[in-house]
Amino acid sequence: MSTPAANSATAATPHIPVLLDEVIAALAPAPGAVIVDATFGAGGYTRALLNAGATVHAFDRDPDAIAAGQAWAETREQPPRLVLHPRRFSEMVAALTEAGVAQVDGIAMDIGVSSMQLDQAERGFAFAADGPLDMRMAQDGPSAADFVNTAPEAAIADVLFHYGEERQSRRVARAIVAARPLSTTGQLASVVRKALGHHPGMPKDPATRTFQAIRIHVNAELDELRDGLNAAERLLRSGGRLAVVSFHSLEDRIVKQFLREASGALGNTSRHLPVVAAASQPTFADVAKAVRPSEAEIARNPRARSATLRAAIRTAAPARERRAA
Repeated sequence: MSTPAANSATAATPHIPVLLDEVIAALAPAPGAVIVDATFGAGGYTRALLNAGATVHAFDRDPDAIAAGQAWAETREQPPRLVLHPRRFSEMVAALTEAGVAQVDGIAMDIGVSSMQLDQAERGFAFAADGPLDMRMAQDGPSAADFVNTAPEAAIADVLFHYGEERQSRRVARAIVAARPLSTTGQLASVVRKALGHHPGMPKDPATRTFQAIRIHVNAELDELRDGLNAAERLLRSGGRLAVVSFHSLEDRIVKQFLREASGALGNTSRHLPVVAAASQPTFADVAKAVRPSEAEIARNPRARSATLRAAIRTAAPARERRAA
């Protein structure tokens, strides 16, 4: 996304919004529309939506993103058409209720870690440059270091297997426990590489899956996505549009399953989603085929390579009644 960056690191490597034209086309914003940017980041989607005449309620749990966005919002027209919410997007129903907004015309969600977070070594999301082993999007709560240094070996292995799809999760977990305490991204990456075997020229660094898994765990990202999709179902008016961009198979599987169930394409069969009343009517229609970046976009922005956009339109059916699984 392309608003002013929070610091010099992000200014040097500006965030490029992924599938921007496709997301905006899916949302079809019109002057006066009220749209939620559930993952504000640096505001790339928000800027395009504002330029189309929409009012945008933007959410981000990262205080750096909100601070940068606040400075940007203050330069725009009054009354403001950009309303920033320093909260998780799973809380959008409560936040918009407090703001006096009952329903919205569109919701955009760009799931996962942002380029700004990845590019700031001090945030500890990546191993391209050494930094503290942090990974917290909201900059509070237990960090990645807290997890790897205190969790039982079996718990670490489970996280690596389920969230990183790491087939050798037990070996990596054993190596992590043996190397404790770990305090930097470089230390963790070195331990994982040694455990799995690493040599120059490998197509993918073997530490990538471990970093993804720990980040997802620390930020409860998959639970946040599920709750955010359920919130979107409650907030979108009839004819409202949902557009979700995901970046790996775990996220895309959740989005795909949600839309298939919400559109009536199949019953609720996933143990990872809340149980839905069997008699509920389809709450989404016109579920679009998955859209992926063009080769031209990937050439401009290599981080777009794994992106997938899924979009749908809200029906007039009431939001599905949910009960504990």
